[in-house]
Amino acid sequence: MAFKTQDNDDDLLMADINVTPLVDVMLVLLIVFMVAAPMLHQGIEVKLPQADSEKLPMEVENPLVLSVNRDGLVYIMETPVHPSQLVERLLPILESRGDSSVFLKGDEEVAYGKVVEVLDLLHDGGVTQIGMVTRGGKRR
Repeated sequence: MAFKTQDNDDDLLMADINVTPLVDVMLVLLIVFMVAAPMLHQGIEVKLPQADSEKLPMEVENPLVLSVNRDGLVYIMETPVHPSQLVERLLPILESRGDSSVFLKGDEEVAYGKVVEVLDLLHDGGVTQIGMVTRGGKRR
């Protein structure tokens, strides 16, 4: 911002940068990211096992996530479901979405047999497009 000083008749200009608009933009961006960050997480929080495989391309913007937590409880997104009702609650959701793919997250501390039971239930119910979710990176 440039202005004249009253004391000096020389046309001296003030060469300071007005940072107020920059601060305003940064605060707006901070608020946007604070609101958007929690929406990136889907399903319940589980400790995923690590795998060295490459990521598959995402074909669906908002995938349907099933989770098995370390206690062996099964969730459709954030809703707990008894395994005996899993398929009957899942099929109407898949039909309304028009996409039959499901992503399965299993906590690394849950028994392997519990995850296989859920996979078996899904397969018996006609759900065949199942992706397993893991953490990327090197194994320990």
